[in-house]
Amino acid sequence: MAIPDTVPGLGISWNDVLFLVLAAVLLGSSLLVVTLRDIIRCGLALIAAFGALAGIYVMLGAPFVAAAQVIVYIGAIAVLILFAVMLTQAKNAPTRLVFQTQAIPAAIAAIALAVIVALTVTATDWGEVGSRIATATDALARLLFNEYVLPFEVVSVLLLAAVIGGVFLAKREDRDA
Repeated sequence: MAIPDTVPGLGISWNDVLFLVLAAVLLGSSLLVVTLRDIIRCGLALIAAFGALAGIYVMLGAPFVAAAQVIVYIGAIAVLILFAVMLTQAKNAPTRLVFQTQAIPAAIAAIALAVIVALTVTATDWGEVGSRIATATDALARLLFNEYVLPFEVVSVLLLAAVIGGVFLAKREDRDA
């Protein structure tokens, strides 16, 4: 027996259901990242959010971007964050975090940003979306490493500078001195 194209009783396609599930996982785990106090669980929720985003990239027809998302963000960045936190700090966050004192301005800024994004999405003529995203991996690599090699290298140097700056800012001073 073949699986129907739409969900029986609901009339929506299975692709839409998969997108809704991935979007719900992405939103839920993103909310957990910013609301949980245990930093290890925040890191695990971040990995779940990155995984759901990679699934959405696959649905959009961008497997190269999805693979980069999994390899770079889940495989390297999130695991590095988890190991760094587990090896250098206590597991629990302080009772009152600095950013929690700015909850009302942050909520106002988030609502304003959501309104701007919603207005932009509704005002955009999306046309034939599939033709714009179906970029082959080899064409993307040729374009990136032939035509845009200088901006690519500048971005890599900026990312290196950001990592060095983050390490410098995270460095603890000796309390005895």
